[in-house]
Amino acid sequence: MNKHIGTIKRWRVQIFAITWLAYAAFYFTRKAFSVAKLGIGEDPTFMLDKMAMANLDAIYLTAYAVGQFTWGILADRFGPRVVVLGGLLISAGAALVMGNFATLPIFATCMLIQGLAQSTGWSGLCKNLGSFFPSEQRGRVLGLWSSCYAFGGLVASPFAGWWAYTLIGSWHAAFVSSAAVVGLVAVLFFIFQRNKPEDVGLPAVEPEPELTAEQADAQSKISMWEPLKEILRNRTVLVLGLAYFMLKPARYAILLWGPVIVFEQMPSVGKVGAAIIPTAFELAGLLGPILIGLASDKLFGARRMPACVISLLALTVSLAFFMGALHTGSVLLVVALLFVMGLTLYGPDSMISGAAAIDFGTAKAGATAAGFVNGCGSVGAILGGLLPGYFDTVTVFIVFAVCAMFSALVLVPHWNSRPGGLKTNYPFVPNRAMNIKPLRT
Repeated sequence: MNKHIGTIKRWRVQIFAITWLAYAAFYFTRKAFSVAKLGIGEDPTFMLDKMAMANLDAIYLTAYAVGQFTWGILADRFGPRVVVLGGLLISAGAALVMGNFATLPIFATCMLIQGLAQSTGWSGLCKNLGSFFPSEQRGRVLGLWSSCYAFGGLVASPFAGWWAYTLIGSWHAAFVSSAAVVGLVAVLFFIFQRNKPEDVGLPAVEPEPELTAEQADAQSKISMWEPLKEILRNRTVLVLGLAYFMLKPARYAILLWGPVIVFEQMPSVGKVGAAIIPTAFELAGLLGPILIGLASDKLFGARRMPACVISLLALTVSLAFFMGALHTGSVLLVVALLFVMGLTLYGPDSMISGAAAIDFGTAKAGATAAGFVNGCGSVGAILGGLLPGYFDTVTVFIVFAVCAMFSALVLVPHWNSRPGGLKTNYPFVPNRAMNIKPLRT
């Protein structure tokens, strides 16, 4: 027993580290186009206006949303190892093609492929972590782990910008350098990742009751779509999906258009400066998931909604004041407000799509639940990619502030909700495996 405890601790550290690195790596190929936009806009050999760039972002985000709904189901069925590793390799390949062939049809095709490839990451890796950590630890563990995508966004833009505009002097290098990073991480993922404790000879973290021969036979005949059907009967998961749909546009607008927005409003900072300033948003994102995970576990007794609602209300205020800060021309003020926005957005973002989705899903449908909620958010993210290319920035951020407020309001009725009965066995029993119980005070 003691040997198992020591070994599971080591594997938890290893799985945490490699899954964290894998999801952070996806942001290198995800942010490459946002950095390349600065150079493409001035390249006479490859003319793309803002609307064309927005349409390419929409292609990517649409494919990403479709992937979220499907890859979670496949990760539950076949395991994260196959799904996520394939996504890393395909993402690196698509970025490499974009860095070497500058035509609109090729870019459109690669953005479609990129969206499908990158959508393998979240649901599969969340399930991977959930297999190694018990439910009572997931709030703070996933909160800490969720710093991966803030870190990825934090370092990816300056990295790509430095390669493209300082070292090489061409936007093409933003794609090629990012592809190299993701390719290297794919190799590390293949070496160090495993799907669950049982794969390395350890007992399951949350073992399920043994099945009779009849139950095992019935389970083997369950359709791969059955977890999704059960998730769709869970009202709490549906509310999480709606809240995430309203929250995601603001994050992706800053993610995909941050350098362009800053450069348009403050051209004196230059292209490299415009690529660096929005990283204050991702820097705060390193802290947001950690703080909200601790708050939900320690202050609110594993309730996920109170911390999310409070954070979303603060986000609403910061979004409303952002354009005013840009118009002052003060780099310090813009950076400070971006930091506050990142702190109050990344926290509920990670909580809603990670710990909450897994908690209110089931042991065997965790990836499906995470994929469904993140898929809803990814549909909203399409607006984040499109709106900055079609409307003025002031209007866009007013819309984002209203969306953040709405996201907070839909979660308020679920203030005291918490997961009840995280363990389940197939075949599914309606309204039992997904039962939600109020917190007892």
